[in-house]
Amino acid sequence: MKILVTGGAGFIGSALVRYLINQTNDQVFNIDKLTYASCLDSLNTVQNNPRYKFQQVDICNSHLLNNVFSQYQPDAVIHLAAETHVDRSISNSLPFIQTNIVGTYTLLENTYNYWKILDEQKQKNFRFIHISTDEVYGDLQKDQQPFNENSIYAPNSPYSASKASSDHLVRAWYRTFGLPTIITHCSNNYGPYQFPEKLIPLMILNALSGKPLPIYGNGMQIRDWLFVEDHVQALHLVLTQGKIGEIYNIGGHNERTNLEIVKTICEHLEELAPNKPNNVNRYVDLITFVEDRLGHDQRYAINTYKINSELGWYPQETFDTGLRQTILWYLEHPNFWKNTHNK
Repeated sequence: MKILVTGGAGFIGSALVRYLINQTNDQVFNIDKLTYASCLDSLNTVQNNPRYKFQQVDICNSHLLNNVFSQYQPDAVIHLAAETHVDRSISNSLPFIQTNIVGTYTLLENTYNYWKILDEQKQKNFRFIHISTDEVYGDLQKDQQPFNENSIYAPNSPYSASKASSDHLVRAWYRTFGLPTIITHCSNNYGPYQFPEKLIPLMILNALSGKPLPIYGNGMQIRDWLFVEDHVQALHLVLTQGKIGEIYNIGGHNERTNLEIVKTICEHLEELAPNKPNNVNRYVDLITFVEDRLGHDQRYAINTYKINSELGWYPQETFDTGLRQTILWYLEHPNFWKNTHNK
């Protein structure tokens, strides 16, 4: 297949590109705006592969998108380009509205205009995979059942509202125009190459630098954690075996409180990085509780029965094995995080 990946220089996008080049025979055309969270270094291992091409493109630019479709003529689009950090959406929501909503609309329009002139067999085989988040469902109480694919949308942050909006647009282009789309909702991802504004890399790198480990409120907010390599394997299954018009939840079955996550990171670092900064006796002593985030969701959890039973996907990494791999990667790649930690 010839696959167009949007946002392929981001954290999940770059993991997907590496997977497609290393584990399949597909050709990959990667477009990315190259925002602060993008990292072309994450693609160094594949950049010279003849099946891989990259072009800097903003998905809000319809002219450039039209050129991409005309030039590359993909068999599938996997749409990951998005603004994703909740804190940034609270301080400035405009980029989230622009990229996540307007950008998705612009991409859908260009995809549809390309798709509708394909021959019948190519139309039938074409796929548009839209990667969304579990946050569109809102949050849960501790005793509530995890969200499933039929759960009602109730986004609580500008970020999750913008992603919910993009989901609705994708559904509309399927129902109204027949564009063959599939939507996925994932839980919190972690792993190598993640930009260090997100919880796990931020805590690893702050600890190694002897900086405070800030935790919102009491740290009892619960998230489900998914190793990024497991996620991209699921996305490839959805692309190749998923049913048009369906939604698939992709979760890691690893519910943890934020405080538990940070304490576990500290425990691993005691073993893996015993030579601490001079101001640190124990890494856990760096934990600092700060004022809670506005509108902070208390718990995310998603039911993955559908993708388990229909596509046979299960995460391969436990949280402990995935977290250890992640910490070791950051320890072994200091140039990556030293270049990005203060962006």
